[in-house]
Amino acid sequence: MSLRDKRVISIILSFVLLLGIMVIPDVSMAAEPQLLTIVHVNDVHGTLKYNEGSGQIGFGRLQTKLNELKAANPNLLLINAGDTFHGEVDVNLSNGQIMLDMMNLLGFDAMVPGNHDFNYGYGRLLELKEAANFPVLGANIVKEADGKSDFDGFVVKEMENGLKVGIFGITTEETKFKSHPDNTAGIEFADGVESAKKMVKELEDEKVDIVIALVHLGNEGTTLTTSKQIAEEVEGIDLIIDGHSHEELNETVNGALLVQAGSYLKNIGVVNVEIVDGEIATIEENLVNFDVAKGLVADEATEAAISAALAGNAEKKSEVVGKTNVLLNGERANVRTGETNLGNLITDAMRKSTGADIAFTNGGGIRASINEGDITYEEIITSFPFTNTLAVIEVTGAELKAALEHGVDLYPEQAGHFPHVSGMKYKFDAGKPIGSRIVEVFVGGEALDEAKTYKMVTNDFLAAGGDGYTMFDGKPFVAEGGLLSDVLIAYVKAEIEIAPAVEGRITFIPAPVVEPEPAPAPEPVSAPTPAPAGDIEYTVVKGDWLSKIAIKYNKAWRDLADYNKLKNPNLIYPGQVILIPQ
Repeated sequence: MSLRDKRVISIILSFVLLLGIMVIPDVSMAAEPQLLTIVHVNDVHGTLKYNEGSGQIGFGRLQTKLNELKAANPNLLLINAGDTFHGEVDVNLSNGQIMLDMMNLLGFDAMVPGNHDFNYGYGRLLELKEAANFPVLGANIVKEADGKSDFDGFVVKEMENGLKVGIFGITTEETKFKSHPDNTAGIEFADGVESAKKMVKELEDEKVDIVIALVHLGNEGTTLTTSKQIAEEVEGIDLIIDGHSHEELNETVNGALLVQAGSYLKNIGVVNVEIVDGEIATIEENLVNFDVAKGLVADEATEAAISAALAGNAEKKSEVVGKTNVLLNGERANVRTGETNLGNLITDAMRKSTGADIAFTNGGGIRASINEGDITYEEIITSFPFTNTLAVIEVTGAELKAALEHGVDLYPEQAGHFPHVSGMKYKFDAGKPIGSRIVEVFVGGEALDEAKTYKMVTNDFLAAGGDGYTMFDGKPFVAEGGLLSDVLIAYVKAEIEIAPAVEGRITFIPAPVVEPEPAPAPEPVSAPTPAPAGDIEYTVVKGDWLSKIAIKYNKAWRDLADYNKLKNPNLIYPGQVILIPQ
């Protein structure tokens, strides 16, 4: 072989070697994954303190969990999906300031206002927004006059590890009737889907690594835009953090992870995201429930700050205003589906205060039960926390019937607009079409006359068309009264001792039960399957109601009602045995 040939072969071998070096990937140069932790809460409703009986985690343990998560990954965001500034007594007495102070202390990164965050009025919400150390986002909250907004639509958060996180906010259009209409005068809520599409486009222009839709929309019981609708119709969203419907959600819809953490800080939502080379490799929700969180030691500094903030309200709240010889049932599941003695009590107080023919109020305005015994100021304003006043209007019998039809339209689903009454009785057939369910109405012992005019007292929220009662909107007030809570306090003080009962003011004909198709016979197996454990036999004691028992055993009250074939789930009695399926 000639020297020239040897040189050619040597060049070829060198080229092959070099090519091999270039083609073989260098594992040491692979990109490190970027991690992001997102902690989210929703529908806190002014809840600050740990409460084992109600399963509420409280801000002290929330802070402890945040510290734990930040130690594992400092790239953490704390997000709030609305309905926060209003609810608990102490927070209400401060017009939301105490809650804002605690949110600033914990270091929230973003919030979207929920419908109840408007309860102090739009001006007060703007004051809270300005005092917040975090952005309050409202891409679809616009002024009717010029279409401009007092809120930022989105925020871009740049994390220590280089990630750019885009967050935009959407508030439910239901706010126009799920807060007092006066609270949103001059404000409108643009279409949620179209607003979301616009925000995604703007965040894409910002070249963010992940797009988060922070929404207060909900799904169950929602009548307008839902969070699932946003997921289905808007491309480019990676994560939707939801509120409004008090659900526990963790599902992927059209490529977007949709999460919601229940309500009243009974859970802490934690989403873990891993991004590799600019793409989301994993995104997972982990719900920290009360049973886990109660094992945490509450952060001392946070607990001290809460105690100091609440101390000024103690004397007023502990004032005894009367006594009840029975438990006053204000449980959410009950007041939104049927008659309760607390619903009867408040409507009786409304009617007595004004001298109206009838009283009419919504179950969604009743927020808690009152225990048997002394009644304190705190218990009443916890049950009736909204700053609603009495309004007396004149309605025709036809309008009253239309209102009742609206009130029972979602039954048996829980509905905040379910009507409680005084001075009248009504019966509805749950098996009939919506709009044709009312079968019987009596006012003062006489059948309803649709042509007659009646003097009706309601709360000013409903009188202004709130909760969908548009048939009342525009009616001139014949008379006005005080705050709903003050009216009840005056009534209880005058009576000294009370014992209201369920009297049959509201009755219903159940919808016919549709028997399911029989399941096909199972295939024979070689070995018998072990039989499930037997039912628990729970004996009802004084002070029980079905939803309370259901919560104790982590069941739905409707399932217990169906399983025990209860004709009226609101009527159970001491000594009765309730079977708990296992």
